[in-house]
Amino acid sequence: MSTPAPRPLFSLTHDELAALCVELGGRPFHAKVVRGEVLERGVLDYDAMTGLGKPLRRALAERAPILAGTEVARSTASDGTTKLLVDFGGFGETGGRSGAVETVHIPPRERGTTKGATLCVSSQVGCPVRCPFCASGKLGLARNLASHEIVEQYLRGRALGALSRSVVMGIGEPLLNFQAVSAALDVVHDELGLGARKVTVSTVGFPDRLRAIAPTKPRFQLAISLHTPFDEQRDELVPAMKGVPIDDVLAAADAWFEVTGREVTYEYVLLAGVTDTAEHARRLAERLRRRRCTVNLIPFNPVTDSEYARPSAEAVERMHRTLVERGVVATVRWSRGVESDAACGQLRVRAASASSPRSS
Repeated sequence: MSTPAPRPLFSLTHDELAALCVELGGRPFHAKVVRGEVLERGVLDYDAMTGLGKPLRRALAERAPILAGTEVARSTASDGTTKLLVDFGGFGETGGRSGAVETVHIPPRERGTTKGATLCVSSQVGCPVRCPFCASGKLGLARNLASHEIVEQYLRGRALGALSRSVVMGIGEPLLNFQAVSAALDVVHDELGLGARKVTVSTVGFPDRLRAIAPTKPRFQLAISLHTPFDEQRDELVPAMKGVPIDDVLAAADAWFEVTGREVTYEYVLLAGVTDTAEHARRLAERLRRRRCTVNLIPFNPVTDSEYARPSAEAVERMHRTLVERGVVATVRWSRGVESDAACGQLRVRAASASSPRSS
């Protein structure tokens, strides 16, 4: 009789893991021991789980590996921001192997602080939204990540340093893989210990999905990538939302606040001469000034072969000042680790380009 194929540890339910422990000669409570070792203590090697007998440790390593992916690249910027490229396998739309996603560990700005890092995790292999200024969608969508693959990003990120916050705004559109994202965040909240106010999910804001999710009282903060106050331009900058009026997105966000009691953050990328003009600032303020929300202004991160450019400091300040003067709460997020692989998704794009066969 052949041995069953291995299954990643966090693809197993609690009951399935307990049954496996018994099958391998252990006791049901050993399942709780294993999860506690990994999620509470950060142990990523069965050999270090001294509360288990050696035979059980060896058998679990073969049948239920803790980590399913493979780290294929790593880059660290001068400010300590570390990007991991983790390959979970799978095949992309062109038939080539493309199961890689990015996970980014961003340490606190204050040196010597006891505050933990922020971890940015991905929800899909590739992205179907295909914003033209973003590297994440350049290769299209390969597949959704499974919940255990999302959990694994947290395990790998925590191994780089303690975490205090998390943002699901890496590669992919979380609302298009919400079941897996939600299941993963249940583990993050209940067993890894990050509270609901410490986790943010970033989306382009599908109105119907937002209205369906809000009544479930999801345990995360919501960020919506708006990027422009003009409908026609948003159709170009956020192709997946083409034909969806900005008013519909804002109305769904208002409903989210009413149902959940949590204010929405609007992410707004500043593209030089494209979305950072005085006209954009005024119109954005008109749309948002009567709403309970925050605008997070993000100066564009340079991307290889992009037609877009990073705005000047003066343009960023003008945009911020206009919003604040008109009663809109606004912040500026100068992204960290910019000199290291430029932008979200760039590490994956470079790795894919390097592995692609050259034409003769």
